[in-house]
Amino acid sequence: MSQAKVEQYKKEKANRKKTLAKEKRKHAIAVVCTWVVCLAIVGWAGFSGYNYYESKKPAKTYHVSTTDLDSYLSTLTSDSE
Repeated sequence: MSQAKVEQYKKEKANRKKTLAKEKRKHAIAVVCTWVVCLAIVGWAGFSGYNYYESKKPAKTYHVSTTDLDSYLSTLTSDSE
């Protein structure tokens, strides 16, 4: 080995723990960011799907006959006169 290679090896060996710790941190950050992005995509897809489902549901409508109420109210107004 040449002297330059030996010196380079010694420098790498001296900083090996720092280098490995830095690589582990980078890996952990990459994993966390990946999970956050995946969860955001899944959440967005679920929210969009739910909104689409709700928009396609038929609206609930109620039909009420008010003839009995109208006749009752007309009797009340005619008695008070």
